[in-house]
Amino acid sequence: MATGLDAVEHIVVLMLENRSFDHMLGWLYADAGNVSPAGQPFEGLTGRESCPGSDGTPVAAYRLTPDTANLYFMPGADPGEGYAATNDQLWGTTSAPAEGSTAPMQGFVTDYAQAIKDNNRKGWYVVPGTTESMIMGCHTPATLPVISALATGFAVCDHWFGAAPTMTMPNRAFACAGTSQGRLDDRVKKFTVPSIFGALGDKVVPWRIYGDTRAPLTKLDFPDTSAAPAANFGLLTDFRADAAGGKLPAYAFLEPSWGSTGNSEHPNYDVALGEQLILDVYRALRDGPDWASTLFILTYDEHGGCYDHVPPPWGVVAPDSSTGQFGFDFTRLGPRVPTVLVSPLIPAGTVFRVPAGDTPLDHTSLLATVEKRWGITPLTKRDMAAPDVGAALSLATPRTDDPLAGVSAPTPPPTPATLAAQPSHLQQVTAGLLADEQQRPADELAGLTTAEDYARWIEEHA
Repeated sequence: MATGLDAVEHIVVLMLENRSFDHMLGWLYADAGNVSPAGQPFEGLTGRESCPGSDGTPVAAYRLTPDTANLYFMPGADPGEGYAATNDQLWGTTSAPAEGSTAPMQGFVTDYAQAIKDNNRKGWYVVPGTTESMIMGCHTPATLPVISALATGFAVCDHWFGAAPTMTMPNRAFACAGTSQGRLDDRVKKFTVPSIFGALGDKVVPWRIYGDTRAPLTKLDFPDTSAAPAANFGLLTDFRADAAGGKLPAYAFLEPSWGSTGNSEHPNYDVALGEQLILDVYRALRDGPDWASTLFILTYDEHGGCYDHVPPPWGVVAPDSSTGQFGFDFTRLGPRVPTVLVSPLIPAGTVFRVPAGDTPLDHTSLLATVEKRWGITPLTKRDMAAPDVGAALSLATPRTDDPLAGVSAPTPPPTPATLAAQPSHLQQVTAGLLADEQQRPADELAGLTTAEDYARWIEEHA
């Protein structure tokens, strides 16, 4: 009988946006002394964590509750993103830290204070009454029942780090290609290296990328996805049909919807919508005929400026030989992001991490897992060194219970009209990629100002 990764025929990844581990799952096992039901230690919040505010007064990490005002739009504004902001959150300065130094993780509140000012200056929506202390508010199982039930019902990775200490596109590039080609910002939207999708295609291993309601952004990011047949792409409706019909590909990569009224969970968008998306994906898999041989990995591309108390490690393998943007050498990871492993081959209450001293889990562990399962040659030195997650699949017989039986997603609150009208960054990225690919006139996007404008233009040109 096949066991571990050998028993897996389908790997499904859903990558959401810009949330840190503590912000989403830090209180998961706090009431049990940060020990899982399986008796494994969990590096969560204790209530003793804090960061100094603008006046130097400590601001403690606190629990968001169902009664918290504007709960699912917290922390209220878009926190600082990117390499400089991450340095500021971790070391208290935008400059590069001393090589090998341990981040004190004390700059989140003061950096967020600046981010609120930046949001207001740019005309971005900020929840009325937002203050710098709100960056220390972290969700509980009572506020995020879906991801919490998956984390306790299967496996949570409490030492899974972003692949680079920066923003979205570089981290998504690492998740799909093992490198960002030296980039640490979102100005470069298309990469020129092979991706895991092209590598799977070369091995004649089926793969598919699914967008939520529109064609997936990842299709435009790499030469081998841009050139792939239309059959390799679909929407969430196609994913549900594939799952129900026993037609899941070997590797499925899912994207949320990118608009400000969408389910990506990017701050300050509605997290309740993301909870529903997570539940929909799980239910499609759990209720389908391929469930017993499926591994579902839920993760987030970066921490997005949200609070986390664990310093990211140094000493990982750089993917490329050349120094990257800002002189960064890619041997330091980004902050922790929420990552949950879901499979009937995983015991409930698992806290999955690699042994101390080993190469940590990061986004290239997605690649390492796929490569190990289907004999794919690693794309870069980073994913060659990355650990896979096969050891989490320790059961010889698939479980038949359903840890999410009776669990429902929170009811989403109405999206404020000002936020709904605001185009999202990744809508703008998608439009820019489409315009470049189709060699549209340079000024064609200049007239797009609202989320509806971008959505309509993308729909017309995708």
